[in-house]
Amino acid sequence: QVQLVESGGGLVQPGGSLRLSCAASGSIVSIRPMAWYRQAPGKQRDLVARISSGGSRYYIDSVKGRFTISRDNAKNTVTLQMNSLKPEDTAVYYCKIEMTSQNYWGQGTQVTVSS
Repeated sequence: QVQLVESGGGLVQPGGSLRLSCAASGSIVSIRPMAWYRQAPGKQRDLVARISSGGSRYYIDSVKGRFTISRDNAKNTVTLQMNSLKPEDTAVYYCKIEMTSQNYWGQGTQVTVSS
């Protein structure tokens, strides 16, 4: 069993920054790929950024140059630094870890970008 706990969401003005963190614990026997997804009201949950066990990063086009995903393998944590936030970034953000048998999700953290 794996548990993921997210933190760092909140309300920010357009152009502002937030830093999301996700801490993984439980039956982690090796370093696994981790990712951030987001789900806006009435929309499906979509991938935002992903980082492999070796540190390779993937971003969707709309966040390239604004968001940075990073990980601390010793602490089993992944962070998402979000800069130059836009109203369209408003969503619930979820952390995911990809295990060999299944994926695990965090509970989500709300990010609201509004003036």
